[in-house]
Amino acid sequence: MALRTHKPSGIATWSEDDRPREKLFRLGAKHLSDSELLAVILRIGVEGKSAIDLGQEIKARFKTWRNMADVDTAEWKQIKGLGITKISQILAAIEIGQRIQSEKSKQDALINDAKQLAEIFLPRLRDEKKESFWVVMLDGKNKIKDEMELAKGTVNEVSTYIREVLMTVLRGAAASFAIIHNHPSGNPEPSQNDIQLTRELVCAGKALKIKVQDHLIIGDDRYYSFAEHGQIKDLEKQWENYIHMKSDGG
Repeated sequence: MALRTHKPSGIATWSEDDRPREKLFRLGAKHLSDSELLAVILRIGVEGKSAIDLGQEIKARFKTWRNMADVDTAEWKQIKGLGITKISQILAAIEIGQRIQSEKSKQDALINDAKQLAEIFLPRLRDEKKESFWVVMLDGKNKIKDEMELAKGTVNEVSTYIREVLMTVLRGAAASFAIIHNHPSGNPEPSQNDIQLTRELVCAGKALKIKVQDHLIIGDDRYYSFAEHGQIKDLEKQWENYIHMKSDGG
């Protein structure tokens, strides 16, 4: 009985010039379409679909890379042929891209305004589904010394955050610092808790001679800066007036 021979199918039947991986090495990753890049990440397709087919289906469903980053696993699994391994490969690649963007923004940067901080933290925080609270420590030249995520979740207990922020800044021997958090709603306008937190941190910073540079709230491609709105300076003046009144016996 004659043995059946298995004929290759899918991308394996394409000319090498058209295969995504070979095209990447020949022309560079910039010359690949989004579907081709996804095919390289996925490596292989499934029965009835090549890796390119899967890549095209993923792109048609989610439209943008950013949308892909903001989807839970259950929705990914609705695409036939995508298991945990393939989904994790895509999400890891997207996260690497976001971190590269963030690293380029902050590399050797002197932080002189809110826009520079936003360039670093917008890609990282705008799609978070929970509030993520960060402190950024700066040296005497306003260069980032360190950054740390302190908590996830809504700022309900303001006093707890103040203690944690100040302890972190003091341990880091920072000359000044900024705090950053996101609003998952996409609206960066400050809440009453945000305003109270900023007021108390500025006062505590003045008492400890550590400057609060800003409180930045990240929304959906927008941000709110307490410094840009003049509120940091106003709070510093209020503290100084209070101290003068105390020293005058008021």
